[in-house]
Amino acid sequence: MRRHPGVRQGDQLTLGERAADRLRNGMGSWTFVFAALVFLAGWMAGNGSRGFDPYPFILLNLILSCLAAMQGAILLIAARRADQIAAEMAAHDYAADTDSEELIGEVRALVRCIQRQVGAPEPTADDFGPATERVRQSRSDSGVAPAAAG
Repeated sequence: MRRHPGVRQGDQLTLGERAADRLRNGMGSWTFVFAALVFLAGWMAGNGSRGFDPYPFILLNLILSCLAAMQGAILLIAARRADQIAAEMAAHDYAADTDSEELIGEVRALVRCIQRQVGAPEPTADDFGPATERVRQSRSDSGVAPAAAG
């Protein structure tokens, strides 16, 4: 499976990041849900009325309360890790968009140069359609300078 090139992975991750990813993937799965149900059913069946933790299962309640507290912390760690991944992807996408914008500017400059060499008329805004005009308008509204024409 290919990974996003802007997201760190494998040996690039810290031990804590790898642990957060593993716990998130493990606790957020159907396998965990079914294993927990089997554990609870086994505990209740094994302790019924004469086991080491008879009904109302005080020890089981303590264990589940501690597990719930830890899961809350683990979910927060996993959410922070997901935010970090999203930020890394956004930074990579922004860099790729910036590079693409520069390349498009260079291509447009080359097209204009070729048009001048063959004697073709300069394109007008109508030649590029309404979508290009919307981009130009949004750039002028946001104060973003157009790409250099070479």
